[in-house]
Amino acid sequence: MAMYTSLTGLNAAQTDLSTTSNNIANVGTVGFKRSRAEFGDIISSSALQSAGRVAGSGTALKTIKQQFTQGAIQSSLNVMDLAMMGEGFFMVKSTSGTTDMQFTRNGSFSVNNERFVVDSGGQALQVYPVNDSGTVISTSINDTRALRLPLTSGQPRATTGINLALNLPSDAEVIPNNPIYTPSNPYAFDPENPTTYNRSTSTTVYDSLGNPMAAEIYYVRTSSSNSSSTTNDWNVHVIVDGTELTPSSGPSPMQLRFNNFGQLISPTAGVGFDPLAIPGGDPLLISLDHGTSTTQYSDPFSIVSMTQDGYPSGRLDSVTVDNNGVVRASFTNGQTQALGKVAVATFANANGLKQTGDAHYTATGLSGEPILGEAGASGVGTIRSGALEMANVDITEELVNLITAQRNFQANAKAIETDSAMTSAIINIRS
Repeated sequence: MAMYTSLTGLNAAQTDLSTTSNNIANVGTVGFKRSRAEFGDIISSSALQSAGRVAGSGTALKTIKQQFTQGAIQSSLNVMDLAMMGEGFFMVKSTSGTTDMQFTRNGSFSVNNERFVVDSGGQALQVYPVNDSGTVISTSINDTRALRLPLTSGQPRATTGINLALNLPSDAEVIPNNPIYTPSNPYAFDPENPTTYNRSTSTTVYDSLGNPMAAEIYYVRTSSSNSSSTTNDWNVHVIVDGTELTPSSGPSPMQLRFNNFGQLISPTAGVGFDPLAIPGGDPLLISLDHGTSTTQYSDPFSIVSMTQDGYPSGRLDSVTVDNNGVVRASFTNGQTQALGKVAVATFANANGLKQTGDAHYTATGLSGEPILGEAGASGVGTIRSGALEMANVDITEELVNLITAQRNFQANAKAIETDSAMTSAIINIRS
């Protein structure tokens, strides 16, 4: 009987040794969680046997339980390396959708030839759909999708408006009043002749095809305040790609009017221009808005701000992942796009998960169904980009466990040896 009891001890020590060895072997595995073998004693007795006379019958493995404590965070140079800090698992699935969803703490991701963000096994990182601002639309597991990086920012956008704020000098000359202009030599604006305008500026606008075009804006002072007038007028000539635009309404050319305090009093809104034909593209419909910050002060001519809302198509320039898991792509045209939010799952009983290798797991009846949440909310951990969670193995502790398992094995082997010697002695007595 003692031999069989000690054999259970040998098996237990061997299992303990294997578990500890596996922990040590995976000390460098990203996202690995150490395991602990748990045993229970075996009692063999009958209903008529006295409680004080029951001898144990050895030990048996009850479970090998993983320890889901936080591992150390190690920085990396790959923006798609993601470390989960706190509760939660990344969700991965094959791009073909033929395999079950798997869950992992291994955040070592890369981009494959099809631009999917995948783990080392080729399974794609799952994200929630989001709107333009990065707000999640749905956290249903059926709505998660594989994260795929775009090549371009999509369709270019034609410029529809220029917003411009500037200061026009109050001491600027009234160009048409220059003595050089006579009935035989009347004033006429000419962008090639600097004497026909006071100041100019320019910006780049885009047509519906994404082609850049120069937009040149010229300012000609036509009147100044005097005893009979309290207004100051400027004509504005807008030339796009060599063609001067005609205002859709109001005076032509466009006119700015200031009061004696240098404040713009008209127009009070943007001025639209007639469509400009674009070969092969949609006509360019553009407006110019000087806002409320345009002034006529004694300061020199200066541009306070100038923006336009068009852009060409752009190629992918970089990708970022914030602490809440929102993935954003930046493009060479200055635009950004929210691609999704990293899907995170938690479980009522993480120890019920089934290991599938590479620090990956599948859900079981013991673990319960995955509870989907958003990083940084409702008890779910945050995500750190450019970092990896290493194994939570304490090598010193494991070496101590290794020695303990070895001693247990040796002790049980000695018990078997002793039992064998006693059996031999009994046999020798009978002979």
